[in-house]
Amino acid sequence: MNRYVIIGNGVAGVTAAQSIVRAQPGADLHIYAAEPYPYYRRPQLPDYIAGIVAEAAIFYRPPEWYEQQGIHVHLNAPVVELDPSAYRLRLAGGTSVPYDRLLLATGGLAWVPPIEGADQRGVFTLRTLDDARAIRQFAQFVRQGVVIGGGLLGLETARALRALNLEVTVLEFAPYLMPRQLDREGAAVLEGLLRQMGIQAVTGAVSEAILGDGSVRAVRLKDGREFPADLVVCSTGIRSEVTLARQAGLTVARGVVVDEHLQTSAPDVYAAGDVAEAGGIVYGIVPAAIEQARAAATNMVTPGSITYSGTLPVTTLKVVGAELTSLGECVAEGDDLLQLRRADLQNGRYRKLALRDGRIVGAILLNEREHISPIRQLMESGTDVSAWADLLMEENPDWNRIR
Repeated sequence: MNRYVIIGNGVAGVTAAQSIVRAQPGADLHIYAAEPYPYYRRPQLPDYIAGIVAEAAIFYRPPEWYEQQGIHVHLNAPVVELDPSAYRLRLAGGTSVPYDRLLLATGGLAWVPPIEGADQRGVFTLRTLDDARAIRQFAQFVRQGVVIGGGLLGLETARALRALNLEVTVLEFAPYLMPRQLDREGAAVLEGLLRQMGIQAVTGAVSEAILGDGSVRAVRLKDGREFPADLVVCSTGIRSEVTLARQAGLTVARGVVVDEHLQTSAPDVYAAGDVAEAGGIVYGIVPAAIEQARAAATNMVTPGSITYSGTLPVTTLKVVGAELTSLGECVAEGDDLLQLRRADLQNGRYRKLALRDGRIVGAILLNEREHISPIRQLMESGTDVSAWADLLMEENPDWNRIR
């Protein structure tokens, strides 16, 4: 019987483990995790900081569930060396572990740009449960928080700090918030929602230095402006954790390069999730991690049996209490695209559709949940909607009229 080993117990690692035991009940399956905790939902860390959810609620399953499934989870067991030629890995304690099929699911690391003073007391990143615990504890004794980074996690962190009664400012490098999921017009609607919550957003803000004498007191921008801060959270993206893969001689670009079967450049070594680069893309989103993990697991059990051809970029996110869905080429620009927009600033609603050759290829929907399903169906069917442009922007379109 093959021995399956998974490095990493995030969403990709645990999803793959479930898929393997379903496909091969009784499989010899082991997960090695650097953290001392079983899998927990990272997207819920801001809610934990805010006190909206209890710590126990962010854990996916109790430890005994893994045992019942036949999944052997080794916590606090970081892997420090991988030898693909010998089909072995080595743990930090020196233990050597053999495998027949291996999955790299090491995820990503919080990336902090080279900002002077980022090593001071009161500066945090938010990637792990320990990070969240530290932020929550520190926030009890301070008044002013600054979040560097206006993406999804940055805004959710800002909301969490605001829930703890801190004065909060978000500093975003780009010209507007959430540039991966929103266009400028949609971001303006979102900024209005933030203002209602008492969160200040400053865009086009290039953070130059975190000021203080061992403890944070302010963030200075390149243009000289300063924002008082007792606590700073850097939410400036992640980088694939490729240290182990690079040491092992695997092909690495932005992430660990995988083929259409999620196999790396080494035989019987696969990768999925934030660490994987598939088709030149590191997706960095949960839906892609889940799809890759399932495909990789299937190919680990039956090599070459399933092809991964990419994940349609569809993200549905809760951002500061608002629901944002971005589909396809949501922020694409170009002369070949017709952009249709409807903004309702008063009610915090925004709809944007991008059409190419009469077909919807991208969409942004902010607080427009009821329209997600029909728009997605029109995208997937490739329906020519060019004759219905006015209808598409009505407050409540009769989607049944579009055929």
